[in-house]
Amino acid sequence: MTTLPKPQKIPKIAIAAKVFHWINIVSLLTMLTSGLQIYNANPVFGGRAGLHIPPIFALGGWLAGGRHWHFAAMWVFSLNLLWYGIFVLVTRRWRHRYVGLLDIKALQKSQNPKRLTFAWHRIAYTSIIPILLFAIFTGIGMYKPAQFPWIVDFFGSWQALRIVHFATVPLVIIFAFVHSYLARKVGGTEFTESMFW
Repeated sequence: MTTLPKPQKIPKIAIAAKVFHWINIVSLLTMLTSGLQIYNANPVFGGRAGLHIPPIFALGGWLAGGRHWHFAAMWVFSLNLLWYGIFVLVTRRWRHRYVGLLDIKALQKSQNPKRLTFAWHRIAYTSIIPILLFAIFTGIGMYKPAQFPWIVDFFGSWQALRIVHFATVPLVIIFAFVHSYLARKVGGTEFTESMFW
């Protein structure tokens, strides 16, 4: 007589995590599309003769409109990160979210594919923190250069500041895909969807 394998139990996702994910998606999409509108006004690479993004992908209609949308979404995104960071700290979820010495050892020695996936996921989770901080830090420098000239000075020039800010965008997008892929690999489609519903 054969026994059927037990169905995999899907971890319960806190409502705070669901809200966090939804706010992140909406604010990130708003920042991405409005950022493309800002980029079109004076492309980072190539000046006014550089590559222009089709208007259908840009939010705001013109430079000032793009800036209004971008900075509004930036505040929503930043405050969302702040309150979720406090939530993770208070509930001690940080112990299971971020990379540790055991994860590094697992990558070197473990043959367990699930353990390796968890290790890579924690590495991704940890690596996105400095990327997001750079995105916010450079964004503030571009938003209020008169109030924070030392941010511009830190990067050496206005153009260097813009390039660093622009470079964080594909890194955040790559993280989103890697995060989704690794979550699906561990818990399947049902687990990934449980992050939102």
